[in-house]
Amino acid sequence: MTSADRPGVTASQAGRSAAAAPGEHAPVSPDWTCGSCGADWPCEVKRDRLLSEYGTDRAMLSVYLGSCLAAAAEDLGARGSTTLQERFFGWLPPRPKKE
Repeated sequence: MTSADRPGVTASQAGRSAAAAPGEHAPVSPDWTCGSCGADWPCEVKRDRLLSEYGTDRAMLSVYLGSCLAAAAEDLGARGSTTLQERFFGWLPPRPKKE
């Protein structure tokens, strides 16, 4: 069973639909590389776009990235899970402290 066949992140939710627009920087399964630039997904461009898209809603961004992480771990055979966690979450900027 692939990530597209199970509940959770679907191909379209992860940006992996066949109709992904050029320059969308969507992940390509099963290697989870960027379909536009070939870097590990999420690439630098996609990270910037995700931060802009989700704005201050870090909880929803974390849910989305967690779903993508689970799908990637399944596709990649869960090898290097610590590395995957760093890849999917390590780039997030720290939350600003509330005053």
